[in-house]
Amino acid sequence: MMYRKPHKDYSTPRQKRKAPISWLRGLFLGALGVGLCVVVFGILAALGFYLQLERSLPSVKSLKEYRPAIVSSMYAADGSLIGEFYNERRSLVPLEAMPAHLIEAFIAAEDTRFFEHPGLDAIGIARAMLKNVRAGEIVQGGSTITQQVAKALLLTPERTWTRKFKEGILAYRIDHYLTKDETLHIYLNQVYLGEGAYGVEAAAQTYFGKHVRDLSLAESALLAGLPQAPSRYSPLRHYNQARERQQYVLQQMVTQQYITAQESQEALNERISFSNPKRWTLKQMNYFIEQARREVEARYGHEALYTQGLQIYTTLDPRAQELAEKALDRGLRELDKRHGYRGAHQSIAQSKWRDFAKNLAQHNRNLAEGNVAEALITGFDSKSKSFQLDLGTAKAQLPVSAASWAGGRGTAFRPGDAIMVRLVKLAEKQKPPGPWLVSLEQEPEVQGALLTINHRTGAVLCMVGGRSFEESQFNRAVQAIRQPGSSFKPFVYSAALDRGYTPASVLEDSPISFGDHSLQGRWTPANYDNRFWGPILLRSALVHSRNVVTVRLLQAIGVNYVRDYARNMGISSALTPTLSLALGASGVTMWDMVTAYSVFAEQGERIEPYMIEKILDRNGQILEEHRMRRAGVLSPETAFIMTNIMQGVIEEGTGRRARKLGRPAAGKTGTSNDIKDAWFMGYTPSVLTGVWVGYDDVDISLGKGETGGHAACPIWLYFMEDYLRDTPVEQFEVPSGITFAKLRTRGASSTDDPENAKMVTAAFRKDQLPGMPDPSRVPKEPAAGDESLEDGGAADDETTQAAPDRSPPAALDSKPAPQERRSTTRPDDASASFFKSNLF
Repeated sequence: MMYRKPHKDYSTPRQKRKAPISWLRGLFLGALGVGLCVVVFGILAALGFYLQLERSLPSVKSLKEYRPAIVSSMYAADGSLIGEFYNERRSLVPLEAMPAHLIEAFIAAEDTRFFEHPGLDAIGIARAMLKNVRAGEIVQGGSTITQQVAKALLLTPERTWTRKFKEGILAYRIDHYLTKDETLHIYLNQVYLGEGAYGVEAAAQTYFGKHVRDLSLAESALLAGLPQAPSRYSPLRHYNQARERQQYVLQQMVTQQYITAQESQEALNERISFSNPKRWTLKQMNYFIEQARREVEARYGHEALYTQGLQIYTTLDPRAQELAEKALDRGLRELDKRHGYRGAHQSIAQSKWRDFAKNLAQHNRNLAEGNVAEALITGFDSKSKSFQLDLGTAKAQLPVSAASWAGGRGTAFRPGDAIMVRLVKLAEKQKPPGPWLVSLEQEPEVQGALLTINHRTGAVLCMVGGRSFEESQFNRAVQAIRQPGSSFKPFVYSAALDRGYTPASVLEDSPISFGDHSLQGRWTPANYDNRFWGPILLRSALVHSRNVVTVRLLQAIGVNYVRDYARNMGISSALTPTLSLALGASGVTMWDMVTAYSVFAEQGERIEPYMIEKILDRNGQILEEHRMRRAGVLSPETAFIMTNIMQGVIEEGTGRRARKLGRPAAGKTGTSNDIKDAWFMGYTPSVLTGVWVGYDDVDISLGKGETGGHAACPIWLYFMEDYLRDTPVEQFEVPSGITFAKLRTRGASSTDDPENAKMVTAAFRKDQLPGMPDPSRVPKEPAAGDESLEDGGAADDETTQAAPDRSPPAALDSKPAPQERRSTTRPDDASASFFKSNLF
């Protein structure tokens, strides 16, 4: 048996196996790999997010041309501010116009590292968070001034993380695109500081009534504390909180070494005077301002008016406006009282007196002599024979004698009745004030309007479109279309003068009827006094406003001719071509009537009334400036003859109440059908004023006797007396083609002795001076002082059928029209056999 040796391996011995990698190590490496992937993915996602945000970000380049919405201002003729129009109340001022301590106060309060950071301030954010945590409330914001600019001007207001990222990116871009001063300029003009004020200039005006350049350190620190919470820190609403915030701002300024500790203490000790913020409510507005506002908005649009800082210079005379409002109020109250007292407007249960008195105190804060206020009757003192009243802020006494105009109703009051009174005077000057002595009042229900222009230029001096703008913004001086009654007659008589008639032409005041197809009957015009005077001078017919004569005259010269004539003078509303046009049956506006009457006042030239002198843009560049427009409508002779006749209206006719003015004036009364409208149009050599009185409801009459001479003329007089007081007395300029002659007329009685006839001076064209007629018949004049001879009412349009107008339209120029006649009464004075001894 063979033995075999075991095989021996002489090769290199096999190395020993390494230990396997631990699972912890593997896990770490795996996590590291995942982490790297997450980081890479995060970076890519952030980059994508940034790129997406970047594409949606607005450009910061628009900030270079910073043009924020600013206030448009309206000024009166004397330069005083009368109105502001805005969405945001802001006035733009350059950084150089702001005091250094104001700028430093805002930087100290809002962004201490403003000049160091690149738009974003990580250190500032961390510091703000720490301070807020320590204080337990937000005492410092984290956004930089640059971020606030980005947020206010380039971003929408929602609060999201996306918007916050956008804000940061934009702030960085802004800081690299704008200088620090440019950023401050935008911020300090844009920031909201409460009470409706945007920017530091508006805030300075709102809180302190001064320009920003005049602010003290103490005032600047107060403003700088407002951006964080304008309402909470408003010194007008929460003074103590505002003071605490002011102290914080001043301490910050000391810390930043803008001021010393001593200056800080002096500012804290400074006594600050606050102003009442100017709020343009309905109480501050008036009809003139609103009408001017409408004109500007119509020309430039709403956006321009409320955001582009237009500077609007108007013709308003503030003194005239105040006097006009008082005159209208006085006249309407007098008219209202003539028709009786309507009684207390409400009765308050005694259990509610205290609450009612609190409400009175809110409305009666500023008691002053002459003001009208609401009062509560609390008792009656038999010893002094006066009612005891509570005004809320003071007590008052109403003597029975001061309510005598109300008759029995003025003495039948009971405790708890709420009434209106006028403050006459303080019985005792003491604190608290009172008691007041008062007289009984009531709020008129009737309305009115007054419009005054300088007829030499057309400038509207004042406009009152109603009794109270606060109650009704409907402007009756511009928007209301009402029957002018006899105040339309001057257009008929002026047209007759241009047809060849003269003031001495003899017309016929006798009954006449016209067929009226609309009524299937006849229309018979009547005079206000229901009397007829027979032959009458043209001059006298207008002076005493004879209706029938005017209808006859209109028929003679042609309805269409007079309609076109009135349009040429400035009446733009539709005029119905019927014979009732003679009596003012077609509605017109006060604006049109003033325009048309200016032709008489300006020797035949029509002056367009205007309210806007000029408008400037936000940079002071002129956008528009008024250029006076004159249009020759009548000859100077015709216009002056009409002025001379209407002087007679005031001296001896239906406008006699205006004689008290005591200076040359011309005018005409007007009363519409059923006394629903009362007018007086009158002018002096420099000023023209129109007055209308009536109810908004055209079906309501003003009442018996409330004619133009009784209801409207006194208002005209009240205003003109006050407005022209202490001004030189002027005479109407007489054209070169005019001469004067005395006319002899006799009174209303046909038995009057011709030797005792009344003498009047009339103006004539030099080429139309009448001859010497026969003294056998003289046209009648009304007896002096006959109050019944007032102008009459306009016939209703629907009850009037005009006679056919067969004459061709007359040319409306400065020369008399062709002498066509269709009247049985000859207008020329060649009929001397009928009219002798009337010319001297």
